[in-house]
Amino acid sequence: MSDAERDRLLAPSRIYVEPAAAELPRGRQVLDRFPDATRVEVDSHWRIPELHGDETNVRRWVRIKREALVLGTKKSLTARPNGRSADFIAPSTSNGCAMACAYCYVPRRKGYSNPITVFANIEQITGYLTRHIGRQGPKPEPNQCDPEAWVYDIGENSDCSVDALISDNVSDLIALFAGQPTAKASFATKYVNRGLLGLSPRGRTRVRFSLMPERPAKLLDLRTSPITDRLQALDDFVEAGYEVHVNLSPVVVYPGWLDDWTALLKDLGDATDAATKAQLAAEIIMLTHNRALHEVNLGWHPKAEQVLWRPDLQETKRSEGGGVNVRYRAGQKRALLDELLDLIAVHAPYLRVRYAF
Repeated sequence: MSDAERDRLLAPSRIYVEPAAAELPRGRQVLDRFPDATRVEVDSHWRIPELHGDETNVRRWVRIKREALVLGTKKSLTARPNGRSADFIAPSTSNGCAMACAYCYVPRRKGYSNPITVFANIEQITGYLTRHIGRQGPKPEPNQCDPEAWVYDIGENSDCSVDALISDNVSDLIALFAGQPTAKASFATKYVNRGLLGLSPRGRTRVRFSLMPERPAKLLDLRTSPITDRLQALDDFVEAGYEVHVNLSPVVVYPGWLDDWTALLKDLGDATDAATKAQLAAEIIMLTHNRALHEVNLGWHPKAEQVLWRPDLQETKRSEGGGVNVRYRAGQKRALLDELLDLIAVHAPYLRVRYAF
């Protein structure tokens, strides 16, 4: 990756720093990596008014993601049970993202743009994970997460491929799981970071490349790697020792969507060799959108809402946190999902679907 490519995505001019984070080795590494950035001391990475919760920031949505970086410490260390994509959600080593996918739920956590926050207390996090894995013992029976290993999602609120441009947190996690015979790391990504190919995952890290047809991706997956680049990376990551899956998500319905998915599934087959196909599996997630995010998007990317916000197809669902989400109507959603599954059976019969909802 060229410096120009990295700087297009992430070139912080301001780093908001918790004093405790700046004193840790990982904190110093991050500060040294961006020596020209202005440092702004903050009490808490959660409370930075000029970044979080100010609705006027919607006009600076992408600029904030490129120019701001936050350095803090992770205060609460827990591995939450999941059971769908992973057995557990690992404690975050970062929060936020430099990319700007129009459907992403993460901005709702802190408010508006939500640039990357790096947590500097990586030794505490890896120590906690090592102890947690040890307490689980061998996995007693297969489940949809994995037939043998406990799976830990290490990137719930971020994209680890981008995080690895900033610090060694991701490489430390990959190294940790490489030595764990009963556990695997897992993360989804929309960014091809070929620097990760130089690590030694030893089959204990699952990279889930998110895919959608090129036409909606150009509208919705902003600041991400092109779909063609993601497809071209699959074989290389398998050869480097990663387990590679794909996330077909979010599935967005629009005129011609099935034709576009047919083309993508054909491209997936053409891009992968026999070794990749033999271990490939998929998660399929139909679009869930949010009323508050819809209103924010109208301020910076209204064209996206023409396909994301479809009252003619969607129904309201109250989230566990009290937010108003919208999803495709239950009966119709099942039919739409079945149409996509039928396409996979015809055009990608090798692709095992781990779960679809």
